[in-house]
Amino acid sequence: MRQAVVYRYIVLIASSIVMIYPILWLVGNALKSNEDIPKQRLFPSELHWSNFAEGWTAIPGFSFAHFFYNSFFIAVLSVIGTLLSSALVAYGFARLRFPLQKMWFGILMLTLMLPAQVTLVPQYILFKSFDWVGTTLPLIVPHFLAVSPFFVFLIVQFIRGIPKDLDESAKIDGCSTIGIAFRIVLPLCTPAFITTAIFSFIWTWDDFLGQMIYLTDTAKYTVPLALRLFLDNSSAVTWGPMYAMSLLSVIPCFVIFLVAQKYFVEGIATTGIKG
Repeated sequence: MRQAVVYRYIVLIASSIVMIYPILWLVGNALKSNEDIPKQRLFPSELHWSNFAEGWTAIPGFSFAHFFYNSFFIAVLSVIGTLLSSALVAYGFARLRFPLQKMWFGILMLTLMLPAQVTLVPQYILFKSFDWVGTTLPLIVPHFLAVSPFFVFLIVQFIRGIPKDLDESAKIDGCSTIGIAFRIVLPLCTPAFITTAIFSFIWTWDDFLGQMIYLTDTAKYTVPLALRLFLDNSSAVTWGPMYAMSLLSVIPCFVIFLVAQKYFVEGIATTGIKG
């Protein structure tokens, strides 16, 4: 038995090293000079901390603080919109009864199978007709309309696990449908909401394609688009500063997950076992 436990820990440690190697590689490259980048060593013999200072002001006319602000602005509003819209839609499907409810829920789930590339052109034409191209509206407004069926399904599964006796007791006490939603059911969905918020933030923060299509002004660029500016074909690529900014770009997602990992795991576990 003890030998099996030892083997299990060996496998877990080896797997952890494999998983964390890309981060160590990124850290090592962030501290290398351009000449050291092609070398196979994980960490350089001389640490170049100046890469962070150079990368922070590498984009002419802007510092990376500006791009971080743009990314946080879009990501935070997207999270708020996703939570509000997904919670309301999920409550409607989980607790209310209306004609063709199962059909509409099935159609909503079918949209999970649609690749993003299928809707990309129609969405662009629609936003172009609204004169939204070049603004942050196409990246924010759709999140207030429950466009992510995955999050709706996640919250629906959680709500279905909440006893309906609570609803009946609230009705007896004179609570309305809206009151039951906002005073009884939705406050109990905190783990699912935190899971939704984490996923929504990370996916929005890392979204490169959508931001590249709709953002045309450098002043509105986010962190992923700013990192792309390092790869300028007209000049030499400054690899060290680019890797340094890439390392800083993953810190917000890492910190958010680290702080909320307890609720994240709880939300995934409970929505997975309740049907």
